[in-house]
Amino acid sequence: MSSNSYQVIARRWRPKQFSQLVGQDHVVQTLGNAIDLGRIAHAYLFVGPRGTGKTTSARLFAKSLNWENGPSLEVPEDSEIGQAIMEGRCLDVIEIDGASNNSVEQIRDLRDECQYAPSQCRFKIYVIDEVHMLSQQAFNALLKTLEEPPPHVKFVFATTESHKVLPTIVSRCQRFEFRSIPAPLIVQKLKEICSAENIEIDDEALGAIARMAMGGMRDAQSILDQMISFCGHAIKQSDVLEVYGLASSAAIENLKVSVLAGDYETILKISDEFSTSGLDFYRALLDLSEFFRSSLVSSLHSSDLDVSPERIARILDELRAGESLVRSGLSEKTNFEVTLFRAVEAGRTRSIDHVIRKISQLTPKDSKKKTKLVEREISHPSTEAETPEASNHSISAHDVTAPRKKKDESVANRDSSDLSLESAKVKPASKEQEVQNESGPQTLPKEKDANPPSPKKTLQTTDPEIIKQRMEALPQEVRKVVDEKFRGEYFAIEKIDSTKLL
Repeated sequence: MSSNSYQVIARRWRPKQFSQLVGQDHVVQTLGNAIDLGRIAHAYLFVGPRGTGKTTSARLFAKSLNWENGPSLEVPEDSEIGQAIMEGRCLDVIEIDGASNNSVEQIRDLRDECQYAPSQCRFKIYVIDEVHMLSQQAFNALLKTLEEPPPHVKFVFATTESHKVLPTIVSRCQRFEFRSIPAPLIVQKLKEICSAENIEIDDEALGAIARMAMGGMRDAQSILDQMISFCGHAIKQSDVLEVYGLASSAAIENLKVSVLAGDYETILKISDEFSTSGLDFYRALLDLSEFFRSSLVSSLHSSDLDVSPERIARILDELRAGESLVRSGLSEKTNFEVTLFRAVEAGRTRSIDHVIRKISQLTPKDSKKKTKLVEREISHPSTEAETPEASNHSISAHDVTAPRKKKDESVANRDSSDLSLESAKVKPASKEQEVQNESGPQTLPKEKDANPPSPKKTLQTTDPEIIKQRMEALPQEVRKVVDEKFRGEYFAIEKIDSTKLL
């Protein structure tokens, strides 16, 4: 084949039917249903990354609408109009480059021309590529025609930057999102091309090409074309890595292990090897981020975690933050190393929530139990009439004869025990009297009392002498709390086991 007639792989393997379009099944299905149901809109907006099939889909759609026995999704290969449209020879399918035809005068000419009927096809179709390059005046000149075009006119716009298209234009179009093509689909298509071209290529080389293409089929085909020119009919992974300055998967894996282990020496060694081999540090950083992303996805689906997902996420944040630094910095090598060092430090840190969760898991459950303050109502015997003093639920001052200490004494060593203060019910004088000390409840029996008290009962007494003895036995700091805070309303004191306290 002579050099004058040679076509690159990206042009020779351009899809000629919708069935050959890779990775855009949702677009094919929607356009096919629109044709079958006769619901063909007057304007379409194709949005997506480069090399994903936007302009090709616009041509295929124009061919489906205008071929002799159409409209239909699939068009026979021998259709003369279909061939003319795919080769750019059809007068009724006009392709316009928005970057070089962006003035308002050119759009006004287009608006005037679209009033004329098509010469040989069913519809006159305008395909404007990179439509976001049109000026605002050009967009405004197109608005009225775009909203109410002649019945024989269809518009198809293609752009990689949809945010630059005026909202008034977007609202008048049906929008189709073209997605980045997954790497496995790119590898599958490249295998098909290599088989037809009699090219021997290993799977690792195909994977490296698909990784460099970053979701663009045209980029992958251009890279394959260049590798065929460099290697001939046998392509290996080492050839791809050498031509494009890529790091091998083994080197990226070693770099990942070094970041997780915090091995600064190995990180510097690998960085020096990249610099000596002339590798692309930015691409190596992207590949390392992809390795960590795969590890993060695996850790989320696994119960046995060597590295926590939270740690991997922090490392990924630092790697993403360093991408612009490595790409646009003065020294790629230095910025690359600094980014990895920051990633190591980020992996060692712990968030406050993580620390709190760990502490809560290590704290014994028994230590969380706390004693409660229980107040018991003081009431007179039912045989006596209720008085205002009894309704106050407190012991009057003359009932407690224990002297009060000075109020300026300091309270110390209160964390060794917890005080549970209970109010007492006033019982008749004939009932038994109980005293509760540090070792537990004790009973002071009277002469006529033969029934022992239950260990679960609390102190119930009105004897001033017993109250006085118990109050004098209290520590000074406790007396101060009882005198100042409770005014003698609570006098039953129970010692709590200090081992159960926090």
